[in-house]
Amino acid sequence: MHIRFDVPADPTYPGRVAAALSSVRLRRYGYIGAVLAAVGAIGFALSRGFGWGDKLSPLYLAMVVGGLLSMLYSPWVRMRARRRSSRYAVEGAYDITDDNIMMRSGSESGGIAWDGVAQVRDTAGFWIVYVGRMPATVIPRSLMSAEDAETLRVFMAERGLLRPR
Repeated sequence: MHIRFDVPADPTYPGRVAAALSSVRLRRYGYIGAVLAAVGAIGFALSRGFGWGDKLSPLYLAMVVGGLLSMLYSPWVRMRARRRSSRYAVEGAYDITDDNIMMRSGSESGGIAWDGVAQVRDTAGFWIVYVGRMPATVIPRSLMSAEDAETLRVFMAERGLLRPR
C-alpha cells in the first residue's frame, strides 16, 4: 500500500484538526457537566419543595451553574482552537505506507510507525490516530480519493486498529 495526498494551505483546515483532536479530550467535561447540572437541579427543586431550608439551596444552585459551565467548556475550547490555529495554514502532505504515516506541514515533517499505533477512531471527517492512549495525529479522509480511503480503512481494520464511531 502506498497512499499519497496533499493538504492545501486552507485557513480552516488547522481549525478542523484542532477541533477534532480537542473533542476527544474534552468530551468528558460535557458528561460531567450534565450530571452535575441534573443533580443540582433535582436537589434545588427538592430543597425548595420539601422546605429543607435555605442552607442547601446555594449549594445546589452552584452545582447547576458549575455543570452548565463545564458543558460550555468544550465548545469554548474548540472555538478558540479554530480561531487561533487559522494562522498556521501551510501546505502539507501525507505519505502513508504499510510501515508508517509520514506527514509534512510547511518545513516540518514527522512520522508514526504503524507498530506504535494503538488504535484509530473514526470521526466525521478524520481518522484520529492514537499512540498509546493519546491522540497523536489525524488522517483527513476528505482530502483522499475514495479508493485510497477505502484501501486505508481495510488496512487499518485488518490490523485491528480501526474502532467504529
